[in-house]
Amino acid sequence: MHIIYHCVGGTHSSAIASAIHLGLLPKTRAATVQELLSIPYFDNTDKQEYGRIIHRGIDEYGNNIYTLSRQFTGSIMIRALKDLCIILTGSENHVIFINASTAVNNTMKIGGFLSRRLNMIAIGRPIVLKGCSKAYMDIAAIVTKTKENVRQMRNS
Repeated sequence: MHIIYHCVGGTHSSAIASAIHLGLLPKTRAATVQELLSIPYFDNTDKQEYGRIIHRGIDEYGNNIYTLSRQFTGSIMIRALKDLCIILTGSENHVIFINASTAVNNTMKIGGFLSRRLNMIAIGRPIVLKGCSKAYMDIAAIVTKTKENVRQMRNS
């Protein structure tokens, strides 16, 4: 199975979600700033990666985990990708798209805009880190729910 965590920038909420999913970050407590910064793709997406599905690893069940920077075309892009998956595989159960941006707060948006869009990393990164700390357990809950749904799909 392929699990794609997506968000606007592909570098904060989806990066954290994929890292939690892969066991690179804790799932029962908020990660420290140092733990977040240890993820090589955290706050590190550039324009060439927009719209690209980037493989981040394989989980303990053999599922491939990805992130996607979908920018502001979320519903259209995801609908088209789901249709493409059905065309290519004949099923909608081989690829799962998980919207990690539902956990994003305003602090993350401001920090992400400064860091990624305006390239003001020294100002934006501390702000986005604060927002990520606030949203962390919500992101972890998205991952927990995703893993449970995948388990149920496999058992049915």
